[in-house]
This record gives sequence, structure tokens and C-alpha cells, in this order.
Amino acid sequence: MLRAAAAERNKGPILAVLREYVGPGAVRVLEVGAGSGLHAVHCARALPHVLWQPSDVDPRALQRSLAGAQCAATHLPGCLAELGDMGWHPAWHPGPRHQHQHDAHLRAAVHGGPVQGSRSVAEAQSFVSPQPYAIGGRISPQSNVDFDCSLRQRNPAWGLRDTDLLQQLAEANGMCLERMVDMPANNKCLIFRKQ
Repeated sequence: MLRAAAAERNKGPILAVLREYVGPGAVRVLEVGAGSGLHAVHCARALPHVLWQPSDVDPRALQRSLAGAQCAATHLPGCLAELGDMGWHPAWHPGPRHQHQHDAHLRAAVHGGPVQGSRSVAEAQSFVSPQPYAIGGRISPQSNVDFDCSLRQRNPAWGLRDTDLLQQLAEANGMCLERMVDMPANNKCLIFRKQ
């Protein structure tokens, strides 16, 4: 199974933020870039009224995810099997309301994929993204600068996303940046809400 130290470190703080934004009724959360699936399992256990849909473009994540293994082993009813890239998966494309529409969108790795994200973001009522960011064009501390450089060496289109750019993209999709929460290891959690 895949394991990720960052996912382990952030699962508690992410859950704390989500508790503030998911109501008591049934809620569907789509997690893009779920990787190991640790957030899906952790949140499905803690929030039994939430139906958690992890997804990832990496076939290794889909084959060896913690979400798939633990959900099957523990029979967590709120944790679905991981899906592939939400940018192409027909079950999650915008359209008439159906059983696959979600209320919230969690993306924990914007730096490693297209800035625009999946087409499904426009359907969500809220969008939560915990990770390091450039804020107003500036990256700090040095560990985040080094991380940004390593990402850009692997792929020039990657790198830490600037909160100003993400705010512009959110506004273009009818959302606004509601809050920025400090997270462990110099990360921030951005919460965008439908206007």
C-alpha cells in the first residue's frame, strides 16, 4: 500500500477544517489527487454522514491505495473505491443533478497538475485545498522555495500555485476565497465557497 508522511501529518488538521464546513446532513466530498487515500479513510471514519469519493490520475495510487484496501477491510460505508482522473470521468462531469454530484471538493495537490483542476469543481458548493502556496507572488520559508524548485525541475508546468491566481480562477467559477488556515509544515488550507 502507498503511504505518505505529508498525508499522515495533515489528516487531523484537514479533518478539523472539514468539520467546520460540512453540515450535519448527508454530504458528498470528491477528493482529487487522493494518492494513498489516507484522508479518505480518516475522514470517512470521523464523519460517517459524509460519502467520500477519492480519485487520482496515478494508476499506482488507484491500484495500491490505502483507501481501497482499508475501505474493503473495514467496510467503511462512507468511503468509495478510488476513481481515475476527474477531468475525464463521465460520472462526475457537470450536468443535471444526479447521484454523482458532490457538495465539497478537496484537492491536496494543486501544484502537481493543471491549475484549472477538474471540470467538477464548478458543481461544488465549497473547495478546500491544503498545501504550500505562493502568496502574492512570494514563497516562504526556504523549505517551500526548495520544494517549488524541485517541482519545476521535474515539470516546468508544476510548482507552488499563487493564491492570487487561484482566487481569480475561483471567482471565474462563482466562488470566493473565504478563509486561509495555517496548517503544519508551512502549509495553508484555502477554503473557497460558492457565492
